[in-house]
Amino acid sequence: MTGGSAERGGNASARPGRPNHPARPVALVTGGGVRVGRAIALGLAEDGYDLVVHYHTSAAGAREVAEAANQLGTRAHPVQADLSQEHEAVRLARTTAEHFGRLDLLVNSASTFAAGDLLAVTANEWDAVMAVNLRAPFLLVRETAELLQASRGSVVNIVDLAALQPWTGHPAHSVSKAALLHLTRVAARRLAPEVRVNAIAPGAVLVPAHFSEADIERVRARVPLGRIGDPGDVVGAVRFLAGAGYITGEVIVVDGGAGLGG
Repeated sequence: MTGGSAERGGNASARPGRPNHPARPVALVTGGGVRVGRAIALGLAEDGYDLVVHYHTSAAGAREVAEAANQLGTRAHPVQADLSQEHEAVRLARTTAEHFGRLDLLVNSASTFAAGDLLAVTANEWDAVMAVNLRAPFLLVRETAELLQASRGSVVNIVDLAALQPWTGHPAHSVSKAALLHLTRVAARRLAPEVRVNAIAPGAVLVPAHFSEADIERVRARVPLGRIGDPGDVVGAVRFLAGAGYITGEVIVVDGGAGLGG
């Protein structure tokens, strides 16, 4: 899949704002400086996308992604924003419009991963998770809808297996991801036919840095395909959904079969 396909491209003269090169699509990736978001941003740069690389505190990582994109011949613009704040999410969307004048793909990857017990989580802790994991994707979809409609683009929301399973050790996270999955379906109905909205639910594609070999082996043992995944597995799913012109409102589970249980 190349970055200049007709499915994501179209006539740049019809876009609001400053026109971009007509054959080069633009992607906004939240959390694009670290972990899975970083891999997605780099994968899209390889496909010829110009990028808005959002970051909160990972400035160095975002700059590295931008430099790598530039070396690949695409343009990348790192933008800092605290997505727990409404005005910051709105500013990120408006900066994208002002800088590139178009948007073909929005990837909502930024997320918090707060642990806790359901009966011990405070209202403030609950709200903090919902603000980043659920409200920010909603705000970005709302604020970029015009650009995405003009390009007949798409949205990919990164949920995870917590959207499909009750993770009692991460209750706010689990509920936020389940809600984000349903937001995906609501937005898919509302924005059709111009904009497609889908989700990806990764399983174990990155293990925490503090995991021991025994920890890693326990994770691997739960995966029917017999291996821990790689961020590239998620990148492949993003690429597929970005070009799948007849798929909307769906979720792709990228977990090696771990969700099957047993």
